[in-house]
Amino acid sequence: MLSLHQLKCFLAVHELGSLTAAAEQLGYAQPSISEQVRTLERSLGATLFTRVGRGMVPTTAAESLRPHAERAVAAAEDARRAVQSVTALETGTVRFGIFGTAHLYAGAALVADMLEAHPGVRVELIGQNSADVQDELRRGRIEAAMIAVTQVNSEGLQVTPVARDELVYISADPERLRTPVTAAKLARASLVMPETTWRATDSARVVLRRMLHETGYNPTTRIEVEDVETAVELVGRGLADSVVHRGVAAQLLPRLAPKAGQVSLRPRQFDTLAIVHRAGATLSPAARLMTELATRRIQAVVEPLDG
Repeated sequence: MLSLHQLKCFLAVHELGSLTAAAEQLGYAQPSISEQVRTLERSLGATLFTRVGRGMVPTTAAESLRPHAERAVAAAEDARRAVQSVTALETGTVRFGIFGTAHLYAGAALVADMLEAHPGVRVELIGQNSADVQDELRRGRIEAAMIAVTQVNSEGLQVTPVARDELVYISADPERLRTPVTAAKLARASLVMPETTWRATDSARVVLRRMLHETGYNPTTRIEVEDVETAVELVGRGLADSVVHRGVAAQLLPRLAPKAGQVSLRPRQFDTLAIVHRAGATLSPAARLMTELATRRIQAVVEPLDG
């Protein structure tokens, strides 16, 4: 018979590729994790991992099991939250996902809103980029999130668009800001772009790639960095230009690049921001309140969307 504990151990090994790393993450001894995986394999009559060096490589059977295991663990977590929902606004933890630059829009203010309403709640804001927040949602590690949804895989998720934020070109050279920036000008620009780890899935980059590809150009960058603050500071030093959300520009240009300015792209390009959670999930009262507070905060900064 399969157990949730076995499935949790299986998912940890699958994600981390190591029995030792899975044991550290779950807080168990390594032999205990190994035994749980072996017991699961006997129950299923299939080998789930092959050992390569010190790592564990998932088999085809493991890849087939993974989405079912994720749904089972997530459903169990939903059941726990439903039972505890009566006291969820008095004590407990709310884990809410946000995209990487959300701290510039509503990070500290969002936490302050929640604690003002319910001082006993413990708050965790999770996520560096919309792509990894989606993974956390699917694994049941967070209840709900606000992410950019240009390239969201909505399968199994309920997506509610709440706002949109324009992408703008920023530069310390006034000559480059006299007119909106076309795809041809963007393709020739010397750019610094943030979110380099997620460059393939970052929503802003997806929008720019689509804009350029539609007109026969390929995107190029001169500098790649992780955080948008570094990108804006490099723009302020005149070392490169960049494309960021208008909300980000409004927050960071005065502080990090006071001599730089911004201009729209032509045609104008937008990123859609949405509240997302697993389809059919029962959100705790704390998570529902967090989505309401996050929506209110983001709509006060960027253009609201109805529905």
